[in-house]
Parts: sequence; C-alpha cells; structure tokens
Amino acid sequence: MTYAELIVVLTIFSMMSGIVMFNYGKFQAKVDIKNLANDITLKFVEAQKAAVYGRLPASLSQQSQIGPNWKPAYGIFMDISSDNKSFVYFTDLNSNNFYEGPDCTGECIEKITVTKGNYVSRVDVFYQDSSNQSLNNLTLSFVRPDSTATIRSSVPINPNVSYVQITIVSPQEISSTIKVYASGRVQIN
Repeated sequence: MTYAELIVVLTIFSMMSGIVMFNYGKFQAKVDIKNLANDITLKFVEAQKAAVYGRLPASLSQQSQIGPNWKPAYGIFMDISSDNKSFVYFTDLNSNNFYEGPDCTGECIEKITVTKGNYVSRVDVFYQDSSNQSLNNLTLSFVRPDSTATIRSSVPINPNVSYVQITIVSPQEISSTIKVYASGRVQIN
C-alpha cells in the first residue's frame, strides 16, 4: 500500500464519518419521538386494561374514597395550555369521566414527564363527518366493562367522535401522531 492510497482511504473514511455524524442527531430525534409515542400509547393501553380487568387503585387512602357503586375507571389527562411536557395517568374515583386534582393529587396515580425537549404540540378531535376541533385539554378514560374510550374536555365535544389525535414534536421539528379511536383502538403514525 502506498502513501497516496492510504491518504485516499482515510479521506473517504473521514467523509463518510462526517456524513454519519451530521445525520446522527436527526436519527436520534426520530428514535426519541417514536419512543415517546410508544410510551404514551402504552399508558392508554394500561388505562384501558386496568379498567376492563376491574383493578382497584393501589393506595389504601384511595380505596377508602371509593363508593359502593364505583366501577373501575382509569384514564389519561393532558392540559397542553398549561403544561405540554407532562400528562397524568389517573383513576376516576368519583365516576365523572374527568380528572380532578391539581398536579398529582387526588385521583392521580402517576404524573409522566416528557423529556429530551420533546412536547405535546396539539390535541385534535376528529368527528365522523370529517370535521375537527382543536383542544387545550383532554381527558380520555375507560370504564369497566366497556373498552371504548370516553373522550372529554373542558370545551364541549360533539357526540359523534371518530378519534382523537395527539401530536408530539421534538426540538428538531420531527413529529409523530397518536390516534385514539372512540372504539378504544390506539394507533401510532
């Protein structure tokens, strides 16, 4: 091998390494946003399963708050107008299909914080007539024995909901959407 061949090989290797390193940040952002979409989706599925299986809340203080006619109900609450970097996994103790409790008290089981600069940018509800509506907050809950989603917000929502779409975005402007259908099906795009 001559000195010239070695220089050519090292130059090619350096250029390829530079291209890979340049694209690594974008690749990592895509992986992070897909992982976040999966984590949020898993919380929806966990709420659905906990409700359908009739799981009782774990803490004894919450069990003492449950009335005799309580049906297991679990859900997810997002309020992107005040905090688009977290959401709450909750149990609906008073059976009103809304999350009640400031921060993570009362009905809250867990507050999940979105990391790495990612955030929830939009929450939209799509209706069966192809119209849509943007929401600032969303309470999506599941009540035993039905696995369908109950979709609520502080603004009125029409009864003919097809699905709710949650858009999450990375600092590099890479996005992913999560669709939760009224039937209870969850889809990541």
